[in-house]
Amino acid sequence: MILLTGANGFVGNALAVRLASLGLETRACIRGTAMHVGQQNHIGVVRIGDLGPATDFASALPGVDILVHLAARAHVMHEKSASPLAEYRKANVDGTLNLARQAAAAGVKRFLFVSSVKVNGEHTRPGFAFTEADESQPQDAYGQSKYEAEQGLKEIAANTGMEIVIIRPPLVYGPGVKANFASLMRAVQYGWPLPLGSVHNQRSLVALDNLVDFIITCISHPQAANQTFLVSDGCDLSTTELVRGLAQAAGVPARLLPVPVWALKMGSRIFGKADAVERLCGNLQVDISKARNVLGWTPPISVEEGLRRAVDGMKKS
Repeated sequence: MILLTGANGFVGNALAVRLASLGLETRACIRGTAMHVGQQNHIGVVRIGDLGPATDFASALPGVDILVHLAARAHVMHEKSASPLAEYRKANVDGTLNLARQAAAAGVKRFLFVSSVKVNGEHTRPGFAFTEADESQPQDAYGQSKYEAEQGLKEIAANTGMEIVIIRPPLVYGPGVKANFASLMRAVQYGWPLPLGSVHNQRSLVALDNLVDFIITCISHPQAANQTFLVSDGCDLSTTELVRGLAQAAGVPARLLPVPVWALKMGSRIFGKADAVERLCGNLQVDISKARNVLGWTPPISVEEGLRRAVDGMKKS
């Protein structure tokens, strides 16, 4: 039996669909009252409530062998809390470790934790990709909370014998993606001129279907036990190349203006958008050699196919 938290989320819903298609016995653990995951895929659904230090998972854990933990307090676009780190810790650290302790006590054999590349950091130097062996350098509250959760999970594994698998994806895109990536797709499809024609950075992304495939590999692969993995499409893109790829997938011309990066950064500081422009112009690469060598894993779909599926998903929504 596989227990999946965050089953109504972007990644969780896609994973639930795939697990059901494979005939794997799955139970979805959700926060609210929405039941579409179970209804669509004929899997069991348990409503637990918010992820926190006192959440009781007793009704979800009987018979569970593998737990895939996706539920989290994710990026908050308009943060209102006076102490964002405390809020992230409440769900992502205390909530996760509370779940892990209950899972270990219930006899769960393997706990898969979907963390974030933000544990490694926000940027890489040109030509130097992040690896699992690098020192962790989280730069924001979300990344810090994921790092602290990883450390706590390793301690629980050492004390209980429950296997831990940590997966750190970069930006995940695909059908149903939201936030900045969805905004970029819409801008490309509408033909808006974008000042991104001279951005020669390199960024790693991971298609939703590739991440789902990797999670499923880690569910059963014996060599995944107590390991940390970075995952991506295995083909990095500049922001300029990304826009061109989205345009090709949408069947529209890429309207790119060759604005120098220094001008973009100067303008971003004036208008208070420095972080957003840094993400568009900076490097963030991950090395997936460990996933390839230890697990024999290869991304099943190409970047081009991943972008096509993302654009098709937007058209249907």
